[in-house]
Amino acid sequence: MRAMERYRNVTVVIAAYNEQAALPTLHERLSAVLDTLAIGARVLYVDDGSRDDTWGVLENIAARDARVGLLRLSRNFGKELALTAGLDHAGDCDAVIVLDADGQDPPELIPQFVAKWREGFDMVYGTRVARDGESWLKRMTAAAFYRVMSRLSHTPIPRDTGDFRLLSRRVLDALHQLRERRRFMKGLFAWVGYRQCAIGYQRQPRLAGRSAFNYWRLWNFALDGITSFSTAPLRVATYVGVITALVAFVFGVWIIAKTLLYGDAVPGYPSLMTVVLFLGGVQLIALGLIGEYLGRLYEEAKQRPLYLIASVRPASQQND
Repeated sequence: MRAMERYRNVTVVIAAYNEQAALPTLHERLSAVLDTLAIGARVLYVDDGSRDDTWGVLENIAARDARVGLLRLSRNFGKELALTAGLDHAGDCDAVIVLDADGQDPPELIPQFVAKWREGFDMVYGTRVARDGESWLKRMTAAAFYRVMSRLSHTPIPRDTGDFRLLSRRVLDALHQLRERRRFMKGLFAWVGYRQCAIGYQRQPRLAGRSAFNYWRLWNFALDGITSFSTAPLRVATYVGVITALVAFVFGVWIIAKTLLYGDAVPGYPSLMTVVLFLGGVQLIALGLIGEYLGRLYEEAKQRPLYLIASVRPASQQND
């Protein structure tokens, strides 16, 4: 394939959940950027079972812009699966650009992504050098998560990097082969490999509304990421069990020796309860870790579809 034939068009995939207030402003900015590109461009919005008027807003946007296609899921499947649905239905394009619906990732960076792609990079991702509009706790926990992941996972996952990125056609084809149910897209993007580069940017505040990701959902998201790309928690549980067993064995030998030398003193209830509760806690933690991995195996064994589609509205203007 000649070089120019590899860089003809892109599709921007945006997964939205209850973003009726942010979408008009976001699309206005995105449309202005796409008008400046020297290649064909389409936009695919995925409504992840929104409860507000997100779908109505998207229909109005599609009616005014022929480049816009719409995909509506049957219910809320979560951002990772909504994004997967968008990538599956991006169509016959040469690259896909993933963009969040809240406007925190600037679409004005897209021309730089495209320029790097045309230099030969298969994946171009935005790395956050600053995070405006977020609390110190959110910034601290996000930084801690990426650093823990980088230490636990065998797959190098870029720090401070979200879903905002460009994926070439062969990266997209590789992702189509990964059909696991518990999806951690940042890890899957890194796992496929190929030639990658980063572009730093300052993350902006949300255009409108509030994030659907509270700290509880973020915790579960982090748990999915760690268990999807690392078995280190199981190994840690094994090490803790071995160390605890050794300590208990030494303690038992000491008790036997003390009894033989000095006789059997009155049993100490506090020390006994401390040992029992400690060992019980360690066992419960280990069982919980095993249960997390076993639960994921159970979900994979059922082989349910990743998502279900309620309606599709293709773009009326095809890529050049």
